[in-house]
Amino acid sequence: MTYSFELVNVKMEAVMTPELLFRLANGFALLGWLALIAGIVANRPWLRDKLAGLYWPLTLSVGYCAALSLGFGKSGGGFDTLPAVRQLFTNDWALLAGWVHYLAFDLFVGAWIARNAVEAGVSRWFMLPVLPVTFLFGPPGFLLFHIIKIFAARGAKS
Repeated sequence: MTYSFELVNVKMEAVMTPELLFRLANGFALLGWLALIAGIVANRPWLRDKLAGLYWPLTLSVGYCAALSLGFGKSGGGFDTLPAVRQLFTNDWALLAGWVHYLAFDLFVGAWIARNAVEAGVSRWFMLPVLPVTFLFGPPGFLLFHIIKIFAARGAKS
């Protein structure tokens, strides 16, 4: 059993390189962000919540699992120190898995922000600047959304 699993990994590594999958994942994630923005602008909850907010991140999660399985245990390292984490990412498959992890979660958070904005009564137009920050930097976009949400709630009470 182990031998056949290793053989599948060797065949996948020969066909799908980390660089190729990196490029595919980036393009795929960008399409997910475009779908999210289209869902916001066109006021299409299915596009915003289901396609960009669920199906796209789930697909990226499958890619994450594939990259993780191809790089798991090949570089050493760990999670207990910064040098140990750096060692984990010396393998290109593990580095790819880490990058796809960011892509999947940032898109998921972006879609959550968009859905939560609607539920909180925040104008969708206020969300358009938040999404690029979330796409590029993750947590600062999440923080910016909450700051906007606080001011929007105060404005609604006035």
